[in-house]
Amino acid sequence: MVQGTMSNSGKSFITAGLCRIFKQDGYRVAPFKSQNMALNSYITEDGLEIGRAQAMQAQAAGVKPTTDMNPILLKPTSNVGSQVIVGGEIMGNMKAMDYYANKTALIPEVMKAYERLDREYDVIVIEGAGSPAEINLKDNDIVNMGMAKMANAPVLLVGDIDRGGVFASLYGTVKLLDPDEQAMIKGLVINKFRGDVDILKPGLTMIEELTGIPVVGVVPMEFVDIDDEDSLSDRLEQTSVLGGVDVAVIRLPHISNFTDFSTLERMDGVSLRYVKNKAMLGSPDLIVLPGTKNTMDDLAWLRQCGLEGAILRCHEAGVPVVGICGGFQMLGELLEDPFCVEHGGVMRGMGLLNTKTVFEEAKTRTQIKGQVISADGVFSAMEGMAVTGYEIHMGITKNLGECQPMILLEDGRTDALANASFSVFGSYLHGLFDAPEVVRALVRKIMESKGLEAVTIMDMDSYRESQYDKLADLVRHSLDMDKIYEILG
Repeated sequence: MVQGTMSNSGKSFITAGLCRIFKQDGYRVAPFKSQNMALNSYITEDGLEIGRAQAMQAQAAGVKPTTDMNPILLKPTSNVGSQVIVGGEIMGNMKAMDYYANKTALIPEVMKAYERLDREYDVIVIEGAGSPAEINLKDNDIVNMGMAKMANAPVLLVGDIDRGGVFASLYGTVKLLDPDEQAMIKGLVINKFRGDVDILKPGLTMIEELTGIPVVGVVPMEFVDIDDEDSLSDRLEQTSVLGGVDVAVIRLPHISNFTDFSTLERMDGVSLRYVKNKAMLGSPDLIVLPGTKNTMDDLAWLRQCGLEGAILRCHEAGVPVVGICGGFQMLGELLEDPFCVEHGGVMRGMGLLNTKTVFEEAKTRTQIKGQVISADGVFSAMEGMAVTGYEIHMGITKNLGECQPMILLEDGRTDALANASFSVFGSYLHGLFDAPEVVRALVRKIMESKGLEAVTIMDMDSYRESQYDKLADLVRHSLDMDKIYEILG
């Protein structure tokens, strides 16, 4: 099990690296996280929902993601509550105190999932959450030391040296645990190190003496391009225009599945940036409204901060606008929430599409394929192209009569509605821009309009595999793998 001294210490990163190493060494390996809190989710082949990090780790391990790898997913809906997803299905919305009081009732579901993996795989790499030393949460913990005990798993504790205070955080975490929990920690890992490791060695010796636990590795700070867990991602801090095609993604407060734009972000000649106020918007070549866990609240935020007006002015000046999932819902005339899925009531939309969205109690979850059947303007080069994606939404968006359907799905439904001039379109398909052909066509069309030279785009599958191998090399050469295998028995 990989635990951390704090959130964003690198647990997901180290877990993925170990999954890849064990795969390379000939073992059948799976990731596992009993409870994940994230807005960045993934739909499995059987239409169930898990955290994106476990899907990424499964890809690193070379296996298909399943709900057994993340039996509980919490998707925050407010500062004090979350949508609770168990086994990939919605259990309901709960306040934090209510979930905390009742989460031990979910232990049987957690252990059933873990035991199914245990029967199928040689090695399971378990990821913790936050810190195991949250002393107010220890009594009914099911994701850190509580999970380690249930699985009888030896623990590696990861500390982030880049933030400073790594020795204090490692020592403090260990010493706030009960003696039997301290004994379960078999190795310390220092992550995100910059500089000469020889300078660090006296500290490594002292922390080993103070805790009685060996340091099994120091992982240097190195960029590896894998999908990030959630909005802690440094990707969201990219705010500058770097030349070429300027794509402005609106950084909504409850932004979800920002990995929808990874292919665009990795493309030469594209400057993808995240915008969180009207002063930052400028005059981009394309505006994207991304997915969100709370469409109505985030639409209210757009109005309050002045971004809605700035987006509308940009569109009037000829800037095309795309909305994905919650962003698609915002583009319409009206949003209705009769079942209080979000906060109830009726809200005026941005008015860029003649549509109405009604939030329903059932969630649509599916992996799906389709084809772009009509497009024009800057999106015209996409016409006829195959698309693949996944749906995660609780709203149904209705065409009020003036919108053009753009995508025909393989199950006969239509997706993606555009205005008459095709200067605006919205779609429920997460992953729509994962297809290199679609992205290439869109970007080349924008480049033509700007008089820029078209660029090529990488093979994303090969690139992703190369990054997992790069991660494995980094972790393998940074950790004492002989000691890791000894810990595994």
